[in-house]
Amino acid sequence: MPNFSPPTGPDAAWEPQGASARLAMTAGADPNGVFTSDLSVAEYALLTEANYEPLGFVVGSTIYHIGMQPGKWAQSFELEVLTQAMYNARGLAMARMRNEAHQLGADGIVGVNLMIQDYAWTEDVLEFMAAGTAVRATGGGAQRPPDGGPFTSDLSAQDFYRLLATGAAPVAMVLGTCVYHVAHQSFRQFLAQSGQNTEIGVFTQAVYEARELALTRMQNEAAQVGASGVVGVNFSVNNFVWGEHGTEFFATGTAIRKRPDGQRPPAPTFTLGLDS
Repeated sequence: MPNFSPPTGPDAAWEPQGASARLAMTAGADPNGVFTSDLSVAEYALLTEANYEPLGFVVGSTIYHIGMQPGKWAQSFELEVLTQAMYNARGLAMARMRNEAHQLGADGIVGVNLMIQDYAWTEDVLEFMAAGTAVRATGGGAQRPPDGGPFTSDLSAQDFYRLLATGAAPVAMVLGTCVYHVAHQSFRQFLAQSGQNTEIGVFTQAVYEARELALTRMQNEAAQVGASGVVGVNFSVNNFVWGEHGTEFFATGTAIRKRPDGQRPPAPTFTLGLDS
């Protein structure tokens, strides 16, 4: 069984030389610097009312070659080598994004977005990217994951504020993935169900098992960071470079836990827009 844990070490901390110049210009690195973010004006306002300040837009990326794994044509099973590759690639992107946030002295990253991009100039290669806005608690006391680094969250600023208002805080964006080969049907099976309304049991079982593996791994990540729950769970199914029967089942969410000090932000100030 693969070791489904985020990568660490120098590869996770590596960043392109050009990133240092960009980070040095941000508010997190220079008191007179300019913060950058993907926040809307409304999100920026709520973030500041929650006693957080944006420091800079942070990015992590890796271009990863996704190999192949042989298997039986008529058998459903997890493609563990490919699952591990997808996990490692996303883990590298997340770790590098967190490393940028750490350089800015951030307490966390909000609005994390995970993206996958393919390129026409090569085959079986995908770029995995993680991006979000690094933030710092202006009053101190931000909750961090067990490794002491910045927390990560894919919540919007509005949901981030609402979460803090309940006395809870994000710990880490957690994920679970499973690349699964769904068995092909034989010609005889295809003919037997042709023209009928009937469940295709082999497909149901394969998809059910793959989805459960992804969700269970996401929950395991939450348990590892000491979370009490996961909010904003999102689930997707994608075919990338493995053919039509090789499918990734991917689950994400934000792991949270109650703040021991029970601290909550003040009630937000509401404004009425005058635009039509």
